[in-house]
Amino acid sequence: MSPPPQLVAIVNVTEDSFSDGGRYLAPEAAIAHARAQAETGADWLELGPASSNPDAALVDPDEQIRRLEPVVSALEPGEVPLAVDATRPEVLGWALEAGVGMLNDIRGFPDPDTRERVASGEARLVVMHSLLEAERATRDAVTPDEVLASIDRFFDLRLAELVQAGVDEARLIIDPGMGFFLGRDPRASVAVLQAIPGLRARFGRPVFVSVSRKSFLRAITGRPVDAVGAATLAAELHAARIGADYVRTHDVAALRDALAIEAALAEKV
Repeated sequence: MSPPPQLVAIVNVTEDSFSDGGRYLAPEAAIAHARAQAETGADWLELGPASSNPDAALVDPDEQIRRLEPVVSALEPGEVPLAVDATRPEVLGWALEAGVGMLNDIRGFPDPDTRERVASGEARLVVMHSLLEAERATRDAVTPDEVLASIDRFFDLRLAELVQAGVDEARLIIDPGMGFFLGRDPRASVAVLQAIPGLRARFGRPVFVSVSRKSFLRAITGRPVDAVGAATLAAELHAARIGADYVRTHDVAALRDALAIEAALAEKV
């Protein structure tokens, strides 16, 4: 059995995230939610100042930073390291200067100037693959084989570009994308989940997986977003079991408990 993954708690400081938009937009709510996730066992607290779902509105960089500042300031003294999920160079630069420990860019750091800027820092970089270099997901129709080929091409190119820009390879984490980031066919996300061991072997980097409440789970089960917790947990456990190094989740407590039970069951009596 693979070592347990690090758990990355989702804290959406947004108006229109697909599952909890508006719930934690107020700084006090976001801070309280982040602290609750830390208490239940999160290894990282990931703050998202803008939603990436296909129907979300764009949020300008100044507003994203305004949303992040009070939350980062309040959580900074804590023991759980912070991550920021952002795409705009201005926001990534601000997070780097604020000392955030992990930057997660759903575009995979496509901008050369941004790559050079992050090279000077120490934050871990989650390099995410998607079918387009944009700030929101898509609903395009693409086959699973096309998605897997796209992942190989993307990481071959982008990892090399980041290293060439001066980023220490040890800071790089790969995220193959999930849900609408891989198009509207749920089979693509299933194929990518099944391919995690191969991705780790091929690229030699830790793998970051974000399946929580994603569209492919809702498509397979026919459940709405507020009833897809069991499907999420099943997919997260599968990812952990076959070698995911980081699992990004809305429900740290459920996943932490499930991993504890799996570990106990694996022990010899």
